[in-house]
Amino acid sequence: MLRMMLNGKIHRAVVTEANLNYVGSITIDQNILDAVGMLPNEKVHIVNNNNGARFETYIISGERGSGVICVNGAAARLVQRGDVVIILSYAYVMNEEAQSHKPTVAIMNQDNSIDQIIHYEPEATVM
Repeated sequence: MLRMMLNGKIHRAVVTEANLNYVGSITIDQNILDAVGMLPNEKVHIVNNNNGARFETYIISGERGSGVICVNGAAARLVQRGDVVIILSYAYVMNEEAQSHKPTVAIMNQDNSIDQIIHYEPEATVM
């Protein structure tokens, strides 16, 4: 049996741009992608902490060091510049590996730099 487990998380990134006239996707600074093990074209879930919107899209690599978090296409209607979002990726793992699987979580600063990398989901996280 396979289980879908959290694999990468960008926690509390700030939306830098919302581009309605783009084909679709979310553009993320490549340095952030590298830190959490996410890849261009990978499916992600996005949760908007400001309005509760939840949606899926795929990743486009953004300029390294830019801090860009740009929601593109129709999903741009679900965010505004300055909104705080959580970006989640998942991986299928064998049932035997599920108990020991550890996600990579980037805790973000207000400028979309990484404050810390952790490999667990803290209980009752308040940040």
